[in-house]
Amino acid sequence: MSAAPEAMRLDKWLWAARFFKTRQLAVEAVDRHRVELNGQPCKPGRDIRPGDRLRMAQGGWWREVEVLGLSLHRGPAPIAQQLYRDTPGSLAAAAAAAERRRLQPEPAASIEQGRPTKRDRRELQAWDRWSASLNDE
Repeated sequence: MSAAPEAMRLDKWLWAARFFKTRQLAVEAVDRHRVELNGQPCKPGRDIRPGDRLRMAQGGWWREVEVLGLSLHRGPAPIAQQLYRDTPGSLAAAAAAAERRRLQPEPAASIEQGRPTKRDRRELQAWDRWSASLNDE
């Protein structure tokens, strides 16, 4: 088994640490300035090392992590979680975002009418069938 490298590409590390499902999604996030390395915007090919700080936009809040290790392979989630550590500020922001989501109104409650019932559909079909039109003769 090979030893962990000293540095690796940012997009590959984001994929290996399971922040993104594919490397292409990681590249797009970096290109859209949703990822910062040590407080600076960066490119997907930028080298990342243990001790670096990453700031990522995730679901309406900014997640900040410290890089603890590097891995060339994408492994299971428990192993991937050993590659980084969330900062205390990031954990507080995650808790605040979860609380905001919990207190938001249910989206389905704003729908006044849902899908038509069988009876409603029959009434609509009957109305269309018997509607008068100038073109009908």
